[in-house]
Amino acid sequence: MTLPTVTVGLLSASDRASSGVYADEGIPALKNWLSAAVKNPVRYVEALVPDEQPAIEAALRKMADEDGCDLVFTTGGTGPAPRDVTPEATLAVADREMPGFGEQMRQISLYYVPTAILSRQTAVIRGRCLIVNLPGRPKAIAETLGGVRGSDGQTAVHGLFAAIPYCIDLIGGAFIETDETVCQAFRPKQKTAGN
Repeated sequence: MTLPTVTVGLLSASDRASSGVYADEGIPALKNWLSAAVKNPVRYVEALVPDEQPAIEAALRKMADEDGCDLVFTTGGTGPAPRDVTPEATLAVADREMPGFGEQMRQISLYYVPTAILSRQTAVIRGRCLIVNLPGRPKAIAETLGGVRGSDGQTAVHGLFAAIPYCIDLIGGAFIETDETVCQAFRPKQKTAGN
């Protein structure tokens, strides 16, 4: 079976990275994780913007509406600081909010740090695109997407990506297949005639 190309938007919101003070780490970390987890060919659309709500909103609209992204990940700007406006920008472009993503992200992060309760990450649907706010640090990105494994190697807390392919199925996006050694995508068993 030939897998379809998945179009993924990667948006990093950072005043300092966007102005060249330091190199952005969020987008490379996302590409690294996705290249290991997703079996499909992936086309990336990238944006590095300052922590300005209009700039974030414009980039998200372009990715969803013009670039045809099936999925957009944002990184950065989700804390309580005055310049952290990524959740506001995300909600402003939403057709529907998906609050379970934020709840699960905080559950994963609380496994590691008590300050996870300060995160305001969320997820939304715009058209046929799922937009998910992620943390900015590479380690936290991998933990959030992949989940928490116990000392026996078994999943202790499911990562976000386990639910993302099925969500994208439901909203009419590309069929995403994962490498189960990195992240097992969950899809309900299909009902057959007579069941």
